[in-house]
Amino acid sequence: MSNAPKTVLAIHDLPGFGRAALSVIVPVLSCLGVQAVALPTAVLSTHTGGLGTPAKLSNPGYGPAALAHYQRLGLRFDCIYSGYLSDPTQAKLVEQAFELWPHALKVVDPVLGDGGRLYKGLGAEMVPAMYNLCSKADLITPNVTEAALLLGDPLPGVGSAEQAAEQTAQLTRIAPQVVVTGVADGRSIGCVGAARGGQGYFVKTPLIPRMYHGTGDIFGAVLVGRILQGNVPQAAVQAAAAFVADCIRLTPEGADERLGVWLEAALPKLITQ
Repeated sequence: MSNAPKTVLAIHDLPGFGRAALSVIVPVLSCLGVQAVALPTAVLSTHTGGLGTPAKLSNPGYGPAALAHYQRLGLRFDCIYSGYLSDPTQAKLVEQAFELWPHALKVVDPVLGDGGRLYKGLGAEMVPAMYNLCSKADLITPNVTEAALLLGDPLPGVGSAEQAAEQTAQLTRIAPQVVVTGVADGRSIGCVGAARGGQGYFVKTPLIPRMYHGTGDIFGAVLVGRILQGNVPQAAVQAAAAFVADCIRLTPEGADERLGVWLEAALPKLITQ
């Protein structure tokens, strides 16, 4: 059907409690009129950011079996969007999806670290595995730490706009479209984007000095949804950054930052915009 919703295969972890990963990606995409097909890399009782050790349900055979089932059903994906992957085997799973649906938009959030360090629980072998996956993507969205890890640069605590612009240009050798997130610029926080062979751009919003888990996943979901609606990447980045800022503003000061932003209060904005 020509008017059928666009469909995204979202390959991320699924936390039961705490607004992150698939628990925010699915509702965001739905509000943007996009069907999300969730392929959990693991099911967790909570996300892994400060809520203790979560209960974990993981079956290495599930992902390949799910892809095979979707292929037998003749499903068509307009986009394949991956995020946190715990080991190189999961990176291979995303590559397999890329091969099965070669015409899908391939978006990789190369979740490796933040604040100048690799995330706890990820081994050094994940960096080359993620690099290889990014080389097969159409669009990648690293933060400043992940950009440095992919390029083999010294790890910055906070990246500057000038540094991010240089990183973004270098990363277009890996993937044709790049958006580097979490770029500090005085009283603003921003994203630097670039396309291979094209000019870069800088999108920024006023800095709200609060940090919440899951905002990167919300950003990525809005970015993907807006692109599938027909927006050019720069406009999609602007929409994603503005929505994340709205989510933070609608979350009361003093709310437990581990639990994520109050997404429920902000979702109607996606439907009306």
